Amino acid sequence: MFEFTWAWIFLLAPLPWVLRALLPAADSGEAALNISYLSELEGLSGRKARANLSKWRQQAPFALLWICLLSAAARPEWVGEPLPLPASGRDLLVAVDISGSMEYADMQMDGNDVSRLTLVKHLMGEFIDGRVGDRVGLILFGSQAYLQAPLTFDRHTVHTWLDEAVIGIAGKNTAIGDAIGLAVKRLRERPANSRVLVLVTDGANTGGEIEPVQAARLAAEEGVTIYPIGIGADPQSGVLSMLGFNPGLDLDEPTLQHIAELTGGEYFRARDADELQSIEATLDKLEPVEQKPTLARPAKALYVWPLGLAMLISLLLVLREVWPQLRQSSTRVLQSLGRRPL
Repeated sequence: MFEFTWAWIFLLAPLPWVLRALLPAADSGEAALNISYLSELEGLSGRKARANLSKWRQQAPFALLWICLLSAAARPEWVGEPLPLPASGRDLLVAVDISGSMEYADMQMDGNDVSRLTLVKHLMGEFIDGRVGDRVGLILFGSQAYLQAPLTFDRHTVHTWLDEAVIGIAGKNTAIGDAIGLAVKRLRERPANSRVLVLVTDGANTGGEIEPVQAARLAAEEGVTIYPIGIGADPQSGVLSMLGFNPGLDLDEPTLQHIAELTGGEYFRARDADELQSIEATLDKLEPVEQKPTLARPAKALYVWPLGLAMLISLLLVLREVWPQLRQSSTRVLQSLGRRPL
């Protein structure tokens, strides 16, 4: 069926005439020469009627142009029959730590040193792309947790939002508890036994309002299964370690393991790209859960037709104004050429 998504835009149709009535005219409208019997002459010749008819003919193209623009702005669409969407899958949120420590380049990918966030973007992006039939969402957290992408079948968009994540946009600290709490809030309305949170972090809880274990207990009550992934190389020894600079020591593995136990999930440790890839393979084996089918009606946008017609009318109006001048110019050129001796 055909429909306008924003049909209310047609209420603006009288706007040009309203503005014409309210705004002052460009001239006074007074005749340069007053003739007392002009009205009688117009009545005898019928010229006034022809002038009014000519006025309407001049306004008609502009009125049609305005209607075409309104039709394009109202978003005309051809809506098809309802089609079922994939309904077998899990509701999976991926929460990624973007605190300051994720910038540390202690990971290996293709023989090169890369930051922790770069590796997570690359491999977790592939994991998101492979979640066919799942609703996938994205949470980014630092000092606070933000829902970057709600649960959706559009995995490409979620992957794009993950690629565009920047260190520090959510703060420099790590609010693991807040990230879990936000995930529970978004998953609690989804069907039971399908609520999954993949939590990727490289540190301990240093911010937020909810303790991670308390948030994990709430997740367990709501049936949310959490799979924590600890990212980062093993603690190193040496001069930097003696000076207190050793990011590998920041990871709070006991707490992450406890979170997994409370929610029925599993804790994973990713020290390099190979281990993170094996974790993805394990998560890919999660059994899908049958859900209620979702129907969607495909819509084809038709705004290009009225918009194209409006552009054509505009071009014709411009040519109507310019054509007499072009014709006069060409005539003058031909006449000047005709006067020249051969």
